[in-house]
Amino acid sequence: MRRLALVLSLGLSMAGGAPALAAPTVDDAPAVAETPIVIGRSYALPSTILGQTREINVWLPPGYAESGQTYPVLYVLDGGQDQDFHHISGIAQLGTIVGTTRDVIVVGVASVDRRNELALPTDDAELIARYPTQGHSERFRRFIGEEVQPFIEGRLRTSGETALMGESLAGLFVVETFLKEPQMFDAYVAVSPSLWWDGGKLARQSGAHLRDHSNASRTLMLMLGDEGEMMQAPMDVLTANLRDHALPGVKWDFTPRPAESHATIYHGAALDAFRRLYAVPAAPGT
Repeated sequence: MRRLALVLSLGLSMAGGAPALAAPTVDDAPAVAETPIVIGRSYALPSTILGQTREINVWLPPGYAESGQTYPVLYVLDGGQDQDFHHISGIAQLGTIVGTTRDVIVVGVASVDRRNELALPTDDAELIARYPTQGHSERFRRFIGEEVQPFIEGRLRTSGETALMGESLAGLFVVETFLKEPQMFDAYVAVSPSLWWDGGKLARQSGAHLRDHSNASRTLMLMLGDEGEMMQAPMDVLTANLRDHALPGVKWDFTPRPAESHATIYHGAALDAFRRLYAVPAAPGT
């Protein structure tokens, strides 16, 4: 007890009798301003075609409000806030900031049931059993063409230049739209399209669809990683048909990306597509 008293006495002497400073509390901390980060707007668009309300997300270029200009529009499939909208709109923002690409409006069209909305119908009993709601891509295409595009064009200053981008099953939808409704968009970007669906039937039928195409100007970009024979074989069929049914107005290319897998290809492929689709025109005399 005497040792404890001595320690306490020394402690008080060293403090010089001055009152101890209280530790700062949360209430004493300086106020920190907090504001939400807003990168765009999300719309709940009622759809008569789908019979439900659907999420449409929009990113506008900086300066849109003051510019008075019109802008091209990129429609991104799987474009929900928890899907691909943020990273694709980020590519658009980066191009604007550093001046490497033209300003573009990015419209994300969210998906809910991807095989229902993005896959064409199949007769494959195994696929039907596994995905009983599959096969309504035509209805989803009507939703985009008859409801989403008019909504965007009626609300925003668009230039009339449009593109459609998607990866995997969304890439399959892009290719199907290019083959069956080529007039819907000026440019199509299909990254790792799931052409294996329904035994590769869409790729095999692509020649017949291309024979029905007009010579209207449009662009198709195809990209595929190192993804195995199931993905590569139907891509080879599609590109062979594109070569055999060449139309002067149709500009297409296939870019293998062997260093990428199905899981890693999208962001870099999308950046490449932006740089080609929305390249800044060279200054006169350069």
